[in-house]
Amino acid sequence: MTDRSEQGRARPALPSVTLVLGGARSGKSAFAEKLAASSGLSKVYVATGRAFDAEMEARIGDHRTRRGADWRTVEAPLALRETLTAETAETRIVLVDCLTLWLTNLMLEERDVPAECSALAESLKHVAGPVILVSNEVGLGIVPDNRMAREFRDHAGRLHQEIAAAADDVHFVAAGLPLKMKG
Repeated sequence: MTDRSEQGRARPALPSVTLVLGGARSGKSAFAEKLAASSGLSKVYVATGRAFDAEMEARIGDHRTRRGADWRTVEAPLALRETLTAETAETRIVLVDCLTLWLTNLMLEERDVPAECSALAESLKHVAGPVILVSNEVGLGIVPDNRMAREFRDHAGRLHQEIAAAADDVHFVAAGLPLKMKG
């Protein structure tokens, strides 16, 4: 299936929802950014991270530099569903980076995490344009030694299952190499 771009060139039709999972520094964000760039659509980066310290500020700066000036950035540490409703369109692609930082924000704000995650997954059925969601796979290591970390790992695992079920495509990235799991 192909669509016509504004220049009249044929390009592959995009999946409505793509999930990109991987560990820390696996290359998942760079892979997701390449997927978005290859779309030919205008690009919106939805940032869920908060800069609580200088190290996180530097990470955010590195991501912005890598993406370049042709991305519009929208910050959405909590209001992810509302942001997707406002930002998705047929003429642009939205990349959310990342779901686990959003999950952290929900937990810090003592929100109803299962309800928020289910509502996000449900909202993906109604996006007006292609969305790529990036998230850290944290369930492949040892069982965390404290309750909060175990709760985070469990919430992330359930969130990933819900989003993967709603997604058209799912990729897992390790060592910079993507593995297509669905689609």
